[in-house]
Amino acid sequence: MALACGVGVANVYFPQALTPLVADAFRIAPGAAANVATLTQLGYAAGIFLLVPLGDRLPRRPLVTALLAVTGCALLAAGLAPTTGVLAAAGAAVGLATVVPQLLLPLAAGLVAPDRRGAVIGTLQGGLIGGILLARTFGGVLGEHLGWRAPYLAAAALTGLLALVLGLALPTVPPATRERYPALLADTLRMLRTEPGLRRSVLHQSTLFGGFSAAWTALALLLTGPPYGLDAQAVGLLALIGAASMLCAPAAGRLVDRSGPDRVNGRCTAATLLAAAVLAGGAVGGAAGLVALALGLLLLDVAVQCSQVANQARIFALRPEARSRLNTAYMTCSFLGGSAGSWLGVRAYGRLGWAGVCGLVALAAGAGLAARGLRSLSSTTTSKDHS
Repeated sequence: MALACGVGVANVYFPQALTPLVADAFRIAPGAAANVATLTQLGYAAGIFLLVPLGDRLPRRPLVTALLAVTGCALLAAGLAPTTGVLAAAGAAVGLATVVPQLLLPLAAGLVAPDRRGAVIGTLQGGLIGGILLARTFGGVLGEHLGWRAPYLAAAALTGLLALVLGLALPTVPPATRERYPALLADTLRMLRTEPGLRRSVLHQSTLFGGFSAAWTALALLLTGPPYGLDAQAVGLLALIGAASMLCAPAAGRLVDRSGPDRVNGRCTAATLLAAAVLAGGAVGGAAGLVALALGLLLLDVAVQCSQVANQARIFALRPEARSRLNTAYMTCSFLGGSAGSWLGVRAYGRLGWAGVCGLVALAAGAGLAARGLRSLSSTTTSKDHS
Protein backbone atom coordinates (compact mmCIF):
# COMPACT_ATOMS: atom_id res chain seq x y z
CA MET A 1 0.00 0.00 0.00
CA ALA A 2 2.88 2.38 0.74
CA LEU A 3 4.40 1.55 -2.66
CA ALA A 4 1.04 2.22 -4.33
CA CYS A 5 0.86 5.60 -2.57
CA GLY A 6 4.30 6.50 -3.90
CA VAL A 7 3.62 5.40 -7.47
CA GLY A 8 0.20 7.05 -7.48
CA VAL A 9 1.38 10.47 -6.39
CA ALA A 10 4.45 10.23 -8.66
CA ASN A 11 2.09 10.13 -11.65
CA VAL A 12 1.03 13.66 -10.74
CA TYR A 13 4.54 15.08 -10.33
CA PHE A 14 6.83 13.46 -12.92
CA PRO A 15 5.26 15.38 -15.88
CA GLN A 16 6.72 18.59 -14.39
CA ALA A 17 10.23 17.40 -15.29
CA LEU A 18 9.22 16.70 -18.90
CA THR A 19 8.12 20.22 -19.83
CA PRO A 20 11.30 21.18 -21.78
CA LEU A 21 11.32 17.83 -23.61
CA VAL A 22 7.65 18.12 -24.57
CA ALA A 23 8.20 21.68 -25.77
CA ASP A 24 11.10 20.59 -28.00
CA ALA A 25 9.29 17.54 -29.35
CA PHE A 26 6.15 19.43 -30.38
CA ARG A 27 7.97 22.72 -31.14
CA ILE A 28 5.86 24.79 -28.79
CA ALA A 29 6.67 27.34 -26.09
CA PRO A 30 7.67 25.97 -22.67
CA GLY A 31 4.69 27.77 -21.13
CA ALA A 32 2.31 25.88 -23.40
CA ALA A 33 4.05 22.59 -22.61
CA ALA A 34 3.72 23.34 -18.87
CA ASN A 35 -0.06 23.23 -19.31
CA VAL A 36 0.19 19.43 -19.41
CA ALA A 37 1.60 19.30 -15.87
CA THR A 38 -0.87 21.98 -14.72
CA LEU A 39 -3.87 20.06 -16.06
CA THR A 40 -2.61 16.89 -14.39
CA GLN A 41 -2.51 18.65 -11.03
CA LEU A 42 -5.93 20.24 -11.55
CA GLY A 43 -7.29 16.81 -12.43
CA TYR A 44 -5.82 15.47 -9.20
CA ALA A 45 -7.52 18.19 -7.15
CA ALA A 46 -10.85 17.46 -8.87
CA GLY A 47 -10.40 13.72 -8.30
CA ILE A 48 -9.81 14.22 -4.59
CA PHE A 49 -13.10 16.07 -4.21
CA LEU A 50 -15.20 14.04 -6.66
CA LEU A 51 -13.91 10.48 -6.31
CA VAL A 52 -12.37 10.00 -2.85
CA PRO A 53 -15.76 10.22 -1.03
CA LEU A 54 -16.77 7.08 -2.94
CA GLY A 55 -14.39 5.20 -0.64
CA ASP A 56 -17.15 5.31 2.00
CA ARG A 57 -19.83 4.16 -0.48
CA LEU A 58 -18.16 1.46 -2.61
CA PRO A 59 -16.02 -1.59 -1.75
CA ARG A 60 -12.43 -0.37 -1.63
CA ARG A 61 -10.66 -3.22 -3.43
CA PRO A 62 -12.57 -3.03 -6.73
CA LEU A 63 -12.61 0.78 -6.55
CA VAL A 64 -8.84 0.99 -6.08
CA THR A 65 -8.21 -1.61 -8.77
CA ALA A 66 -10.49 0.15 -11.26
CA LEU A 67 -8.90 3.55 -10.65
CA LEU A 68 -5.40 2.11 -11.08
CA ALA A 69 -6.49 0.47 -14.33
CA VAL A 70 -7.94 3.76 -15.61
CA THR A 71 -4.75 5.57 -14.59
CA GLY A 72 -2.64 3.01 -16.44
CA CYS A 73 -4.73 3.41 -19.62
CA ALA A 74 -4.53 7.22 -19.37
CA LEU A 75 -0.74 7.05 -18.94
CA LEU A 76 -0.51 4.79 -21.99
CA ALA A 77 -2.62 7.24 -24.00
CA ALA A 78 -0.35 10.10 -22.89
CA GLY A 79 2.77 8.16 -23.87
CA LEU A 80 1.35 7.53 -27.35
CA ALA A 81 -0.23 10.99 -27.79
CA PRO A 82 0.21 12.37 -31.34
CA THR A 83 -0.59 15.97 -30.37
CA THR A 84 -0.33 18.22 -27.34
CA GLY A 85 -4.12 18.36 -27.13
CA VAL A 86 -4.34 14.60 -26.69
CA LEU A 87 -1.45 14.70 -24.23
CA ALA A 88 -3.13 17.40 -22.14
CA ALA A 89 -6.46 15.51 -22.09
CA ALA A 90 -4.74 12.28 -21.11
CA GLY A 91 -2.79 14.14 -18.41
CA ALA A 92 -6.01 15.49 -16.93
CA ALA A 93 -7.42 11.94 -16.90
CA VAL A 94 -4.28 10.70 -15.15
CA GLY A 95 -4.68 13.31 -12.42
CA LEU A 96 -8.39 12.63 -12.00
CA ALA A 97 -7.99 8.87 -11.56
CA THR A 98 -4.72 8.70 -9.62
CA VAL A 99 -6.30 9.49 -6.25
CA VAL A 100 -5.61 5.97 -4.97
CA PRO A 101 -3.26 7.22 -2.19
CA GLN A 102 -6.11 9.20 -0.66
CA LEU A 103 -8.27 6.05 -0.65
CA LEU A 104 -5.58 3.79 0.79
CA LEU A 105 -4.79 6.06 3.76
CA PRO A 106 -8.27 5.88 5.32
CA LEU A 107 -8.49 2.18 4.42
CA ALA A 108 -5.25 1.44 6.27
CA ALA A 109 -6.39 3.53 9.25
CA GLY A 110 -9.45 1.32 9.59
CA LEU A 111 -7.53 -1.96 9.44
CA VAL A 112 -5.48 -1.47 12.62
CA ALA A 113 -6.08 -0.81 16.29
CA PRO A 114 -6.25 2.85 17.36
CA ASP A 115 -2.93 2.61 19.21
CA ARG A 116 -1.14 1.69 15.94
CA ARG A 117 -3.00 4.05 13.61
CA GLY A 118 -0.38 6.78 13.67
CA ALA A 119 2.46 4.36 12.87
CA VAL A 120 0.58 2.87 9.92
CA ILE A 121 -0.36 6.29 8.54
CA GLY A 122 3.28 7.33 8.92
CA THR A 123 4.42 4.30 6.91
CA LEU A 124 2.06 5.05 4.03
CA GLN A 125 2.95 8.73 4.24
CA GLY A 126 6.60 7.78 3.93
CA GLY A 127 5.81 5.98 0.67
CA LEU A 128 3.88 8.98 -0.57
CA ILE A 129 6.75 11.35 0.26
CA GLY A 130 9.14 9.05 -1.58
CA GLY A 131 6.93 9.21 -4.67
CA ILE A 132 6.88 13.00 -4.61
CA LEU A 133 10.66 13.27 -4.15
CA LEU A 134 11.67 10.69 -6.75
CA ALA A 135 9.04 11.55 -9.36
CA ARG A 136 10.91 14.49 -10.90
CA THR A 137 14.19 12.55 -10.90
CA PHE A 138 12.47 9.55 -12.54
CA GLY A 139 10.83 11.71 -15.21
CA GLY A 140 13.89 13.84 -15.90
CA VAL A 141 16.50 11.07 -16.13
CA LEU A 142 14.37 8.62 -18.13
CA GLY A 143 13.06 11.37 -20.39
CA GLU A 144 16.53 12.75 -21.07
CA HIS A 145 17.88 9.37 -22.18
CA LEU A 146 14.85 7.74 -23.84
CA GLY A 147 12.59 10.65 -24.77
CA TRP A 148 9.58 12.22 -23.08
CA ARG A 149 7.28 9.28 -23.90
CA ALA A 150 9.35 6.76 -21.94
CA PRO A 151 8.34 7.92 -18.41
CA TYR A 152 4.64 7.75 -19.35
CA LEU A 153 4.98 4.24 -20.79
CA ALA A 154 7.06 2.99 -17.85
CA ALA A 155 4.57 4.48 -15.37
CA ALA A 156 1.68 2.85 -17.29
CA ALA A 157 3.31 -0.58 -16.97
CA LEU A 158 4.07 -0.12 -13.26
CA THR A 159 0.56 1.18 -12.51
CA GLY A 160 -1.03 -1.74 -14.37
CA LEU A 161 1.09 -4.18 -12.38
CA LEU A 162 0.02 -2.52 -9.13
CA ALA A 163 -3.63 -2.85 -10.18
CA LEU A 164 -3.16 -6.62 -10.46
CA VAL A 165 -1.24 -6.93 -7.19
CA LEU A 166 -3.64 -4.82 -5.10
CA GLY A 167 -6.62 -6.57 -6.69
CA LEU A 168 -5.31 -9.75 -5.08
CA ALA A 169 -3.73 -8.37 -1.90
CA LEU A 170 -6.19 -5.82 -0.52
CA PRO A 171 -8.64 -7.12 2.09
CA THR A 172 -12.36 -7.09 1.46
CA VAL A 173 -13.91 -4.26 3.48
CA PRO A 174 -17.66 -3.66 3.29
CA PRO A 175 -18.87 -0.14 2.47
CA ALA A 176 -19.31 2.15 5.46
CA THR A 177 -22.47 3.85 4.17
CA ARG A 178 -25.23 3.52 1.57
CA GLU A 179 -25.74 7.24 1.08
CA ARG A 180 -26.21 8.48 -2.45
CA TYR A 181 -23.36 10.24 -4.22
CA PRO A 182 -24.78 13.81 -3.93
CA ALA A 183 -25.27 13.24 -0.21
CA LEU A 184 -21.64 12.12 0.12
CA LEU A 185 -20.40 15.36 -1.46
CA ALA A 186 -22.75 17.45 0.67
CA ASP A 187 -21.64 15.66 3.83
CA THR A 188 -18.00 16.30 2.96
CA LEU A 189 -18.65 20.05 3.05
CA ARG A 190 -20.96 19.80 6.06
CA MET A 191 -18.29 18.11 8.20
CA LEU A 192 -16.12 21.19 7.94
CA ARG A 193 -18.82 22.93 9.96
CA THR A 194 -19.76 20.14 12.37
CA GLU A 195 -16.38 18.56 13.21
CA PRO A 196 -14.08 20.83 15.28
CA GLY A 197 -11.24 18.30 15.06
CA LEU A 198 -11.40 18.40 11.28
CA ARG A 199 -11.35 22.21 11.26
CA ARG A 200 -8.35 22.23 13.59
CA SER A 201 -6.45 19.81 11.35
CA VAL A 202 -7.40 21.74 8.21
CA LEU A 203 -6.32 25.10 9.63
CA HIS A 204 -3.03 23.78 10.93
CA GLN A 205 -2.03 21.86 7.82
CA SER A 206 -3.24 24.37 5.24
CA THR A 207 -1.19 27.15 6.86
CA LEU A 208 1.99 25.08 7.19
CA PHE A 209 1.60 23.63 3.70
CA GLY A 210 1.04 27.14 2.38
CA GLY A 211 4.37 28.25 3.83
CA PHE A 212 6.02 25.10 2.47
CA SER A 213 4.68 25.75 -1.04
CA ALA A 214 5.73 29.41 -0.90
CA ALA A 215 9.32 28.46 -0.07
CA TRP A 216 9.63 25.77 -2.74
CA THR A 217 7.97 27.88 -5.44
CA ALA A 218 10.27 30.85 -4.82
CA LEU A 219 13.35 28.66 -4.45
CA ALA A 220 13.73 28.27 -8.24
CA LEU A 221 13.66 32.05 -8.61
CA LEU A 222 16.33 32.45 -5.94
CA LEU A 223 18.71 29.76 -7.25
CA THR A 224 18.48 30.82 -10.90
CA GLY A 225 18.75 34.53 -10.03
CA PRO A 226 21.73 36.80 -9.34
CA PRO A 227 22.70 35.49 -5.88
CA TYR A 228 23.51 32.01 -7.24
CA GLY A 229 23.08 31.84 -11.04
CA LEU A 230 22.47 28.07 -11.00
CA ASP A 231 20.40 26.05 -13.46
CA ALA A 232 17.05 24.38 -12.87
CA GLN A 233 18.69 21.02 -12.12
CA ALA A 234 20.03 22.47 -8.87
CA VAL A 235 16.46 22.79 -7.60
CA GLY A 236 15.85 19.10 -8.27
CA LEU A 237 19.04 18.09 -6.48
CA LEU A 238 18.16 20.27 -3.51
CA ALA A 239 14.72 18.64 -3.40
CA LEU A 240 16.35 15.26 -2.69
CA ILE A 241 17.41 16.63 0.69
CA GLY A 242 13.82 16.14 1.78
CA ALA A 243 14.33 12.37 1.55
CA ALA A 244 15.00 12.40 5.29
CA SER A 245 11.32 13.17 5.86
CA MET A 246 10.55 9.67 4.52
CA LEU A 247 12.25 8.29 7.61
CA CYS A 248 10.70 10.82 9.98
CA ALA A 249 7.07 10.18 8.96
CA PRO A 250 6.84 6.69 10.55
CA ALA A 251 8.60 7.99 13.68
CA ALA A 252 6.10 10.85 13.85
CA GLY A 253 3.28 8.31 13.58
CA ARG A 254 4.61 6.37 16.56
CA LEU A 255 4.91 9.62 18.54
CA VAL A 256 1.29 10.44 17.69
CA ASP A 257 0.26 7.03 19.05
CA ARG A 258 2.08 7.76 22.33
CA SER A 259 1.48 11.48 22.85
CA GLY A 260 -1.41 12.52 20.62
CA PRO A 261 -1.52 14.75 17.53
CA ASP A 262 -1.60 18.10 19.39
CA ARG A 263 1.88 17.65 20.86
CA VAL A 264 3.31 16.64 17.47
CA ASN A 265 1.61 19.63 15.82
CA GLY A 266 3.15 21.96 18.39
CA ARG A 267 6.64 20.67 17.66
CA CYS A 268 6.04 20.91 13.91
CA THR A 269 4.93 24.53 14.22
CA ALA A 270 8.02 25.39 16.26
CA ALA A 271 10.20 23.61 13.68
CA THR A 272 8.59 25.64 10.89
CA LEU A 273 9.40 28.89 12.68
CA LEU A 274 12.99 27.74 13.12
CA ALA A 275 13.12 26.73 9.43
CA ALA A 276 12.04 30.24 8.41
CA ALA A 277 14.91 31.73 10.41
CA VAL A 278 17.47 29.30 8.95
CA LEU A 279 16.19 29.80 5.39
CA ALA A 280 16.71 33.54 5.72
CA GLY A 281 20.45 32.84 5.60
CA GLY A 282 20.02 31.71 2.00
CA ALA A 283 19.88 35.33 0.89
CA VAL A 284 23.64 35.76 1.41
CA GLY A 285 24.51 33.52 -1.55
CA GLY A 286 27.61 31.38 -1.96
CA ALA A 287 28.37 28.14 -0.13
CA ALA A 288 27.10 29.49 3.21
CA GLY A 289 23.78 30.40 1.63
CA LEU A 290 23.40 26.96 0.06
CA VAL A 291 24.07 25.29 3.41
CA ALA A 292 21.42 27.50 5.04
CA LEU A 293 18.93 26.63 2.29
CA ALA A 294 19.64 22.91 2.59
CA LEU A 295 19.23 22.86 6.38
CA GLY A 296 16.16 25.10 6.33
CA LEU A 297 14.41 23.10 3.61
CA LEU A 298 15.16 19.83 5.37
CA LEU A 299 13.69 21.18 8.60
CA LEU A 300 10.66 22.56 6.76
CA ASP A 301 10.06 19.26 4.91
CA VAL A 302 10.23 17.23 8.10
CA ALA A 303 7.90 19.63 9.94
CA VAL A 304 5.22 19.65 7.24
CA GLN A 305 5.28 15.89 6.59
CA CYS A 306 5.16 15.00 10.31
CA SER A 307 2.32 17.47 10.75
CA GLN A 308 0.47 15.71 7.94
CA VAL A 309 0.76 12.39 9.79
CA ALA A 310 -0.53 13.91 13.03
CA ASN A 311 -3.48 15.66 11.42
CA GLN A 312 -4.59 12.64 9.40
CA ALA A 313 -4.38 10.47 12.51
CA ARG A 314 -6.68 12.96 14.24
CA ILE A 315 -9.32 13.11 11.51
CA PHE A 316 -9.40 9.35 10.95
CA ALA A 317 -10.33 8.92 14.63
CA LEU A 318 -13.37 11.21 14.37
CA ARG A 319 -15.94 9.19 12.38
CA PRO A 320 -14.86 5.69 11.29
CA GLU A 321 -17.78 5.41 8.83
CA ALA A 322 -16.77 8.65 7.07
CA ARG A 323 -13.00 8.44 6.83
CA SER A 324 -12.88 8.95 3.05
CA ARG A 325 -15.12 12.03 3.28
CA LEU A 326 -13.05 13.42 6.13
CA ASN A 327 -9.90 12.91 4.09
CA THR A 328 -11.54 14.57 1.09
CA ALA A 329 -12.37 17.71 3.07
CA TYR A 330 -8.94 17.75 4.69
CA MET A 331 -6.91 17.20 1.51
CA THR A 332 -8.98 19.63 -0.57
CA CYS A 333 -8.42 22.42 1.95
CA SER A 334 -4.72 21.55 2.29
CA PHE A 335 -4.34 21.64 -1.49
CA LEU A 336 -6.03 25.06 -1.58
CA GLY A 337 -3.69 26.27 1.16
CA GLY A 338 -0.68 25.07 -0.82
CA SER A 339 -1.95 26.74 -3.99
CA ALA A 340 -2.44 30.01 -2.12
CA GLY A 341 1.06 29.70 -0.66
CA SER A 342 2.59 29.24 -4.12
CA TRP A 343 0.74 32.31 -5.41
CA LEU A 344 1.77 34.43 -2.43
CA GLY A 345 5.35 33.14 -2.49
CA VAL A 346 5.99 34.37 -6.02
CA ARG A 347 4.56 37.79 -5.19
CA ALA A 348 6.45 38.06 -1.90
CA TYR A 349 9.69 37.27 -3.72
CA GLY A 350 8.95 39.84 -6.42
CA ARG A 351 8.33 42.63 -3.92
CA LEU A 352 10.50 41.80 -0.92
CA GLY A 353 12.97 39.21 -2.16
CA TRP A 354 13.88 36.01 -0.36
CA ALA A 355 13.48 37.71 3.03
CA GLY A 356 9.80 38.28 2.18
CA VAL A 357 9.34 34.59 1.43
CA CYS A 358 10.93 33.60 4.74
CA GLY A 359 8.67 36.09 6.50
CA LEU A 360 5.68 34.44 4.78
CA VAL A 361 6.78 31.01 6.08
CA ALA A 362 7.06 32.44 9.60
CA LEU A 363 3.65 34.08 9.26
CA ALA A 364 2.11 30.75 8.24
CA ALA A 365 3.58 29.08 11.31
CA GLY A 366 2.39 31.99 13.46
CA ALA A 367 -1.15 31.47 12.18
CA GLY A 368 -0.95 27.88 13.36
CA LEU A 369 0.27 29.01 16.78
CA ALA A 370 -2.52 31.58 17.01
CA ALA A 371 -5.08 28.89 16.22
CA ARG A 372 -3.66 26.70 19.00
CA GLY A 373 -3.79 29.65 21.41
CA LEU A 374 -7.40 30.44 20.59
CA ARG A 375 -8.36 26.81 21.04
CA SER A 376 -6.62 26.63 24.42
CA LEU A 377 -8.30 29.87 25.52
CA SER A 378 -11.68 28.59 24.35
CA SER A 379 -11.20 25.31 26.22
CA THR A 380 -10.19 27.16 29.40
CA THR A 381 -13.20 29.50 29.16
CA THR A 382 -15.56 26.59 28.60
CA SER A 383 -14.16 24.76 31.61
CA LYS A 384 -14.65 27.83 33.83
CA ASP A 385 -18.20 28.29 32.56
CA HIS A 386 -19.02 24.67 33.44
CA SER A 387 -17.49 25.14 36.89
